[in-house]
Amino acid sequence: MSAHKIIIAIDGYSSCGKSTLAKQCAKRLGYTYVDSGAMYRAITLYFIRHTIDISNHDHILDALASIHLSFVVNESSGISEIHLNDENVEHLIREMLVADKVSEVAAIREVRSFAVAQQKKMGRKKAIVMDGRDIGTVVFPEAELKIFMTADADIRVMRRFEELYLTNPHISIDEVRHNLELRDHIDANREESPLRQADDAIVLDNSSLTREEQLEIVLEWIKDRATDRVAAN
Repeated sequence: MSAHKIIIAIDGYSSCGKSTLAKQCAKRLGYTYVDSGAMYRAITLYFIRHTIDISNHDHILDALASIHLSFVVNESSGISEIHLNDENVEHLIREMLVADKVSEVAAIREVRSFAVAQQKKMGRKKAIVMDGRDIGTVVFPEAELKIFMTADADIRVMRRFEELYLTNPHISIDEVRHNLELRDHIDANREESPLRQADDAIVLDNSSLTREEQLEIVLEWIKDRATDRVAAN
């Protein structure tokens, strides 16, 4: 792989495997991985814990002023994990309590401004892989490679169900389906940075792809983009 570093922006719907792909790419390339969704989930967790009134502008700003987010590499897995005010909350933010609220919190203008400012700062040195809903359209519109991930709705529901079942065996498929449909609707229709495909993004439908197959496809795209960047300089 070329030594020339680029920004890789991965957007798409919930449970399309964006984070999995982003982590794989970062690990293979030696890039920094930033899970933007984890940032919004951590903020949501803080709001839940402190019963923040999301209709109150001042409450939101006060809460954001008290939030410090950081990514710390797990020495065992080699993967960056989200820390909220120095507490590792990587597993807590995956619970349904947070999943049910995160799209609503992430739609708040002040929350998005807070998160996007941090994300842009993280990408200044390039060599970064970030996934989310508005990475290629808002955070890094200049990214050399933009990927928009999608998958069949039923497959997405089953993937999410299997993930949640490990920690919550009482979860039902209907609950998961409702949650995904609600999140899709909020993400696509919110006023602030709605989920949409960037004009120059490449669509990756991984409904019938294994993790290894999609990684190899994307690594070829990365190689092409890195080569294009060399040619342009």
